[in-house]
Amino acid sequence: MIDDRHDINIPEILAEVAAAFARYEDALVNNRVEVLDELFWNSPHTLRYGAGENLYGYDEIQAFRAGRPSQGLARDVLRTVITTYGRDFATANIEFQRVGSSRPGRQSQTWVRTAQGWRVVAAHVSLMG
Repeated sequence: MIDDRHDINIPEILAEVAAAFARYEDALVNNRVEVLDELFWNSPHTLRYGAGENLYGYDEIQAFRAGRPSQGLARDVLRTVITTYGRDFATANIEFQRVGSSRPGRQSQTWVRTAQGWRVVAAHVSLMG
């Protein structure tokens, strides 16, 4: 059971997830596919709903990343909300704006601590408007 007074946003856990998320964001905008692959949980249970695709399982996500164009990935993060729940579970949500686009976007990620470190187990990306 989560104790709101003590288990939400434990400072050192929040710092760990924020660092993992920053690493993900850097890899995304710089098309470092090997880092993106590393940060997704290698499991058939992992999923990613994108702006134009639904991907079920690590293999589909990895194939999508391998075939994705490397142009037009730059974006400005407008707002970030990271929340940790206990020591092994977190969510990271951002609002973003792609450079040259008028449509704001949203990204949600669910992170879980694994034996290999923090990994994304579910993600969703959508554009507004």
